[in-house]
Amino acid sequence: MSVRRLHPNQPKTFAFTPQNSAWAQETIAKYPDGKQASAVIPLLWRAQEQHYGWLPEPAIRVVADMLEMAYIRVYEIATFYTMFQLQPVGKLAHIQVCGTTPCMLRGAQDLVAVCKRKISTQPHILSEDGNFSWEEVECLGVCANAPMVQIWKDTYEDLTPDLLETILNGFASGTPPKAGSQIGRIASSPSAGFTTLTDKTIYAGNSGSNQES
Repeated sequence: MSVRRLHPNQPKTFAFTPQNSAWAQETIAKYPDGKQASAVIPLLWRAQEQHYGWLPEPAIRVVADMLEMAYIRVYEIATFYTMFQLQPVGKLAHIQVCGTTPCMLRGAQDLVAVCKRKISTQPHILSEDGNFSWEEVECLGVCANAPMVQIWKDTYEDLTPDLLETILNGFASGTPPKAGSQIGRIASSPSAGFTTLTDKTIYAGNSGSNQES
């Protein structure tokens, strides 16, 4: 993993909105006394969501103060996890392309090529209109439906280059497609349809029918 550093251009301050501040206090209260530091990841994530999809340095200090943690400890967490974006991202969508083996074998580099052509030739660089950015990341946990990408909290699976272009166009027009498989697959079921237990008569309505009365 490459070295991750804070962006040189930072806002002067950060403060949670009243709604997010109340949510943060409720989240902290879920942990036992002395274990409040366990709330650091959800609080950093909420700060990132509030600040246009990326995590500024003042937010790191705010979260550290709320949890009575040393600044360096929260900085270590923010720079370790790639879920935290340390520089501005696209206003409409930041695309994380999974590049781990299953996705790579099923065409992840073709998805990267789409991002390079439609957004920027280099990762973490905003598109000309500032609406999109992209990066390649490690496993996002949807290996059975490879290749896939994650945009904000949602995953888009079973992709082809054309399907990814459709997704990007949807975000650009304000009508992003439904998350999940883009070929209609249910969860991680076989892409060609079920191959076992297809005879419903062997299990439908037979619960307990073989038990003696």
